Order: sequence, then structure tokens, then C-alpha cells
Amino acid sequence: MTGIKTTGEKKLMFFSGRAHPELAEEVAQQLGVGVVPTKAFDFANGEIYVRYQESARGADCFVIQSHTAPINQWIMEQLIMIDALKRASARSITVIVPFYGYARQDKKHRGREPISARLIADLMKTSGADRILTVDLHTDQIQGFFDGPVDHLFALPLLADYVGRKVDREKLTVVSPDAGRVRVADRWCDRLGAPLAIVHKRRDKDVANQVTVHEVVGEVRGRVCVLVDDMIDTGGTICAAADALFAHGAEDVIVTATHGVLSGPAADRLKNSRVSEFVFTNTLPTPGELSRDLDKLTVLSIAPTIASAVREVFEDGSVTSLFDEQ
Repeated sequence: MTGIKTTGEKKLMFFSGRAHPELAEEVAQQLGVGVVPTKAFDFANGEIYVRYQESARGADCFVIQSHTAPINQWIMEQLIMIDALKRASARSITVIVPFYGYARQDKKHRGREPISARLIADLMKTSGADRILTVDLHTDQIQGFFDGPVDHLFALPLLADYVGRKVDREKLTVVSPDAGRVRVADRWCDRLGAPLAIVHKRRDKDVANQVTVHEVVGEVRGRVCVLVDDMIDTGGTICAAADALFAHGAEDVIVTATHGVLSGPAADRLKNSRVSEFVFTNTLPTPGELSRDLDKLTVLSIAPTIASAVREVFEDGSVTSLFDEQ
């Protein structure tokens, strides 16, 4: 006989960076495992050091890090964590990115611009990632930037079912805040049995986060409108869209988004908005002032969805089956 046979079983190990430890703990609890103890700190000049306290040799390793602020620091930390696992002889490395940084820079709008979303994928591959698991990418095409499997999870069932339980579906209208979200909004319509409306807008290409809302396409008068988006950053776009709906006679507006980036003036805009409720998932940590002061903010946990996907990957199952009902 040639070669050596082994009777060893597969081993799942779960690792977390420092960006959003609360979500990591939730996912680990859902999986029934502990987060691997990790020594991580910053040197005086800002360089990051990472060392795992347990051997990862031969293990299927899952590394979770959400790209929240300061985004560049946490991306770099995740890359270092992946590299450490590669050099520790991990059997496989799956990178879990609940919020994928630089996803909005997925194409060139004008000359001499980068495609930074592709760069992030290349960096992860180079550092040693075998697979990426992420939630609601800004555009589906980003899946093609990574040379390997990408498991694209959706928060739609979580968010839509929550809204469906709260609102009279006879009065419900699903609203896309721009043309780019129509496809996602259409899935909401199928799930909730509601009509679709669209807010037409034009963005100032020379000024970041500047949006002019033009008109509403669809019937919203006297309706409860649910604005659906993938992320809310400064809140300018979504609050302007809500104002347009109220101006066209909407009875109420609820805003849902997978990723609550909530940077800059977002806190004040959300507090002063006429929107009755903002519903996010916890792919990103909620800023302290909003979680304390904004009573119309609801945060749903994406941890069960991520944990189910991790289990399917580890057991060579089907991640797609988690969303077949869509």
C-alpha cells in the first residue's frame, strides 16, 4: 500500500476581528462553538499584530469581520488574520464579510477612477482566502471580482417578514429609492404581495452624497410605503425619498436597509425625519447615540442567517437552499 490514511474528522474554527465582536459572538452562539481566542493589538505607529491562541492546522476556518469605521483599519486587520491562518496551515479559509467595504466603487463612472471593490477581492485572494461569504452586496457583479466561491446572503426574508407582521398588507406599497434598487424591491413585492413604486432621483456626480429627488412613479397616496435599500450612509438619499413620498400623499413611511452605515449627519437626519421607523440588520454596529436616543430605530439580527450559511459550507451543503423560497 502506498500513502497514509487518516481517520481524522473535519474541524470548524471560528475567528473574529475587533470591528464588531457582538455579531461574532451571536454567530458563534448559533453555531454552538466558541470564538477562537486571539491576541490582537495596534503598535504605536498603527501597525496591527495578530496571533491565534490555538492551532488551526488542518481546520476549516471562518473569519468574520464587518468593514465598519475606521474601515481601512478593519479591512487591513482581516487581511492580516487571513494571512496568519494561511501560514498556520489551515485546511480552508472562508472570509465572512457581513458588510463589504468599498462595494459602491464597483465600476468606473468616469476616466481615471479605481474599481476598489475589485481591489478588495484581489487582496483577500492574495492573502489566502478560499471563499467569501457576504450579505447584500451593493451590486451582484461584485461576486465575479473574487476568483473563487462567493456565497451571497440576503436579508430580505428577515426584513420583509418583520414588516409584513407589522403593517396592514392591504395598504402596503413597496418603494425603491432609485432605479438601481428596483429588482430588489420587486422581490419584496413578490414576498409581501404589494404593489411597487419608484422614486426617481439624480445624483450630483461632482459632489458626494448630494441627491435631488424628482418624482414618484406609482400610487402612494394614502398608502403605507416601505422604502427598501441595501445601505444607509449619511441618510440624505433615503430621507429625501421619504419626503417625496409624504409630498405625494403617503400616509406613513417605513425605511428598511440591510446595512446601517450611518456616518456623518445620519444621526440628525434620522431623528428629524418624518419616517415612523427605520429597520436595519446588525451587519454593522449601531452608533451609540442612535441606539440610545432614537426610539424609532429597530435592529434585527442577521446572525442566524450567517450561522446557517456557515454550517452549510462546512457540511458541504447548499447555501442556495436557504433562500429557495424567494
